[in-house]
Amino acid sequence: MSAETLFWLIAVIAFVVLEAATTALVSVWFAVGAAAALVVSFFTPSLPVQAVVFAVVSAVTLLFMVPTLAKRRKERKAPVTNGSPLTIGKQGVVLVDINPGYLGRVRVDGLDWQARAEVPMPKDTPCRVTDVDGAVLIVCPVTVQTATA
Repeated sequence: MSAETLFWLIAVIAFVVLEAATTALVSVWFAVGAAAALVVSFFTPSLPVQAVVFAVVSAVTLLFMVPTLAKRRKERKAPVTNGSPLTIGKQGVVLVDINPGYLGRVRVDGLDWQARAEVPMPKDTPCRVTDVDGAVLIVCPVTVQTATA
């Protein structure tokens, strides 16, 4: 193995380790460029040629990735930190009495949640999730009208 090949192998490993340590996409393009230079080092011992391959492949990789990453950054959606938004519209049952202004507990889809309501809801009352506030479900009693809605 030539010194140039060893150099590019170490560079690939270093860039991959750096990328794994940061998880911020700071060196992945350099790892790709170093890998390309590593392959070229098998065919030519010329370090300047290998360096040009490294620079060009790294730049091309960066040019392809930046627009994609910028597009994804603009598409930012509010992160779902728990499953509470998925419960909107689902029915459950009150586990702990809910009084306006106080938290109670409900079970929806087999999971227990903190809940608030605008009207008093005693234990064992069927309820429907109308909204969420973080990990707190906003519920209303299930009536004949809301059960069919």
